[in-house]
Amino acid sequence: MDKDTTNAESSVPVMTHTLVEASCEIGISLGKREIDLFVEYYRRLLFWNRKINLVSPKSLKDTAVLHFVDSLTAAEHIENKEGALMDIGSGAGFPGIPLKIIMPRLRVTLLEASRRKASFLKEVTRKLGLDGVEVANARAEQLVGEDKYRGSFGVVISRATLKLPEFLRLGAEFAAQGGILIAMKGPGVGVELRAAEATLKDRGLVFSGWRAFELPLAGGKRKLLIFQKN
Repeated sequence: MDKDTTNAESSVPVMTHTLVEASCEIGISLGKREIDLFVEYYRRLLFWNRKINLVSPKSLKDTAVLHFVDSLTAAEHIENKEGALMDIGSGAGFPGIPLKIIMPRLRVTLLEASRRKASFLKEVTRKLGLDGVEVANARAEQLVGEDKYRGSFGVVISRATLKLPEFLRLGAEFAAQGGILIAMKGPGVGVELRAAEATLKDRGLVFSGWRAFELPLAGGKRKLLIFQKN
């Protein structure tokens, strides 16, 4: 076992403890199945991050809170646990894969334009044995005209990938009638929200409100913005 692998393995117990503690603080109790999946996900992330830039080295040290638990904060807004969710700009799989782990019947499409990141997503979902996950290696603009994707998702979500007007413009095309769009953002989103007013009207979206909160264990401030497609 090489030095990097040894260091990675030594961080697993701390990550696991932090994940369980932080998840409890947001009202999510993880069982053995979920913990085992998150641990394997973490190992894959550590390994691949040495080859491609999936997440910053600084945030990698706090993966349990800054990536896993941050992703799980959207769970309470997903009413249909067996519905279809699209994660636009999934990157390293956030928030789509953590949400799938705790909602195993959720049908998830991970949309990622980078070929290398899409390769990671395909491997990690295979290694974790996550059924009902599709990795779409394309830009969102390429898929909006396809019947398979257009208007097919009860939830469309993105984690700090796109500016709000662009996310709403594209997300509205994928959302089913009555579906919701969830934008996961930092605390300062007022300017983006004002810039998105025209897009809301044009795409038949209604701003349902936001939820401001702090991640557990001094993880930082966040806002979830919720929109509904009428």
